Amino acid sequence: MSRVTRATINLAALKHNLAVAKKAAPPQKIMAVIKADAYGHGIARIAQSLEEVLTEQDAFAVASIDEAVMLRAVGIKSSIVVLEGFNSSADLTLIQQHNITVVIHHISQVILLELHAELVNNIKCWLKIDTGMHRLGFPPGDVKKMYQRMLNAGVDTDIGLMTHLANADDRSDAKSKQQIELFNQIVSGNPAETSLANSAAILGWPEAHGHWVRPGIMLYGVNPFVKSNEYDVANKLEADLKPVMTLSAALIAVNNISKDETIGYGSTWQCPEDMLVGVVSIGYGDGYPRHAPSGTPVLVNGKRVALIGRVSMDMIMVDLRKQPDAKVGDQVILWGEGLPVEEIAIAAGTIGYELLCRVTKRVVFEYKDDE
Repeated sequence: MSRVTRATINLAALKHNLAVAKKAAPPQKIMAVIKADAYGHGIARIAQSLEEVLTEQDAFAVASIDEAVMLRAVGIKSSIVVLEGFNSSADLTLIQQHNITVVIHHISQVILLELHAELVNNIKCWLKIDTGMHRLGFPPGDVKKMYQRMLNAGVDTDIGLMTHLANADDRSDAKSKQQIELFNQIVSGNPAETSLANSAAILGWPEAHGHWVRPGIMLYGVNPFVKSNEYDVANKLEADLKPVMTLSAALIAVNNISKDETIGYGSTWQCPEDMLVGVVSIGYGDGYPRHAPSGTPVLVNGKRVALIGRVSMDMIMVDLRKQPDAKVGDQVILWGEGLPVEEIAIAAGTIGYELLCRVTKRVVFEYKDDE
């Protein structure tokens, strides 16, 4: 029997989550973020599914030119925005060939535009402003100058203005308000379209909606307000998000282990009594977090049991005392329907984004488009 470890991608849930984003910001255009292989969900299938429900005014956002070119190769017709822009004249050629929109965030990119006027030819651009994230973007004092230099270089005159909020996932943090106010001051009097809001800002900072919103993690059903040790679900829209990926495996062994015997590498977990221990066909070689501690929940036949011992490359072990009838072949859900990935991330000391992105190629991906 082949190894039963799969990621089931619910495209109906994906479309539902897009509808949640539209409901939260009803007048705004959508820039659906599908970078990093659509957060580990499979960029081609995710883009094709979303394109069925996006409008002609909406767009996709990716990180790199390569991602954009690949989307064109699989037939995506919607506008595509490359958030990291370009790095060479060869990139400018691809931008022209594939009708790609780019974000300009650094002086080196402006210089390339000026040096290669024959390649620019009215390409569509966003100008990124650093309002406090201090990652990418022009400082406020340089924005007007860079905006004019871009126009002089021959790009499309409808240059959008964009920023990114550093702490939008924490409603109590004052920095988001400061960034929004600074951005509004900078763009005041400029008729350009604007974009500030990621998933957290879409749901938590309506004053940041601008003309375009950029739903990312929320499209995949993950609450963007998860903190280090708790869930922060403040309204029905967050609670209404549905998980898109369900990562599952199967029991490949059920063993009777005696009291005081230890489980797995390092002998880190000791049986408190004679008990059933299940072995599950998934490990860090599949993308399950190696640092998930004993006690991390998994679902066996829909009911919670605890991970015990260290995660190994191909297997984990689980405490079956609450599931004494479990047998070889029974389904095990690691996250997804019935078990939020946020909860596993908190247990493992990471974030849901990372877990979704790290599912490896040996996991079989299956796509469904029904409720």
